[in-house]
Amino acid sequence: MPKEKIHISIVVIGHVDSGKSTTTGHLIYKAGGIDKRTIEKFEKESQESGKGSFKYAWVMDKLKSERERGITIDIALWKFETQNYYVTIIDACKFAEMLEKIDRRSGKILEENPKKIKSGDAAIVQLVPSKPMVVEKFSEFPPLGRFAMRDMRQTVAVGVVKAVTKDETVSKAPKTASKKK
Repeated sequence: MPKEKIHISIVVIGHVDSGKSTTTGHLIYKAGGIDKRTIEKFEKESQESGKGSFKYAWVMDKLKSERERGITIDIALWKFETQNYYVTIIDACKFAEMLEKIDRRSGKILEENPKKIKSGDAAIVQLVPSKPMVVEKFSEFPPLGRFAMRDMRQTVAVGVVKAVTKDETVSKAPKTASKKK
């Protein structure tokens, strides 16, 4: 009887422009999750658009605007299998800064500005949402203070909102919305 394949789930997170999509795409290619012909097609297209080094990033970045701007706008999921494994890779949301690595049990700070976190670690990060969000502080509205990020019905991260900072550069409501008041 053949041995059952093991499921591996990988979530890639990192600073803005740290090479998450490129690294993920390269890993998928090296593991046999995408064929050489497709990578060659991405290489040709990326060179034609003046972004020759983005061939692996384009494995994960599917939207035209992502490819034109050279940034990941939404999380991406890729599934493939090898001889021994079923692999699911998620190129997760970007964040601006890892602020603290914390102990999951006591909540004490283990490391300021950590360079990396691994599976099972807990950290405080400054998220930069790519779409407008409405979030209030946990202490003011307890039911709204927790969040879960999901993709394809799979939870990729969970957390608690500790603070909300309003970005003053965000545009105001459209004139039609303000007239209705």
